[in-house]
Amino acid sequence: MNTMPDAAKQNSEATADVSTLGVARVYAEALLNAAERQGQAGTVLDELQSLFADVFRTNPEIETYLASGAVGRSRKAEVLRRTFEGRASSVFLNFLNVLNDHERLDLLRPALAEYRRLLDQRAGRYVARVKSAVALTDAQRARLRGEIKKVFPGDPIFEEAVDTELLGGLVVQVGDWLFDASVRSRLASLMNQLIESSSHEIQSGRDRFSSPVGN
Repeated sequence: MNTMPDAAKQNSEATADVSTLGVARVYAEALLNAAERQGQAGTVLDELQSLFADVFRTNPEIETYLASGAVGRSRKAEVLRRTFEGRASSVFLNFLNVLNDHERLDLLRPALAEYRRLLDQRAGRYVARVKSAVALTDAQRARLRGEIKKVFPGDPIFEEAVDTELLGGLVVQVGDWLFDASVRSRLASLMNQLIESSSHEIQSGRDRFSSPVGN
């Protein structure tokens, strides 16, 4: 039996993931546009999050059932009606029905992630990933937020992590922009400078001793 090489399989899976994310983004943007027209962008986000936190977490079989390609659309539509009608906004229920009509209820998780990202983007919010040797204090967090906003206008949302290997200082990443003010980074930079300096001195010594006498 022929099997797909590992590299080809990984590339295929990566392509599928990118494609799935792209489709989820289209649905999420359509949902956000509809929610904004009704003044319910925040409400719909709460409903999406509650779907996973309250419904799927308590009854994981419902998520499996809705995502299954073996279950017909009419049967899923009935489950959606019984579960959400009268309990969710019409915008949210219509979104679920549209996904079901196109047999894409399997996109609910990436659609939630994209909806949240788009909502933050439109509100001028962005993620700032912060690593520090010790947990930040409120005062440090406020000062850091002010410094970041000087570079990136808007409202940074911190994703914080403690990394004791940093020794001191912190590392901040916003998108592709990276600021590294950690002791570990400074030590590594100093070590590289010392190595380069030592190599230069060794080479200079070799050149001096190899020069003809009297020149």
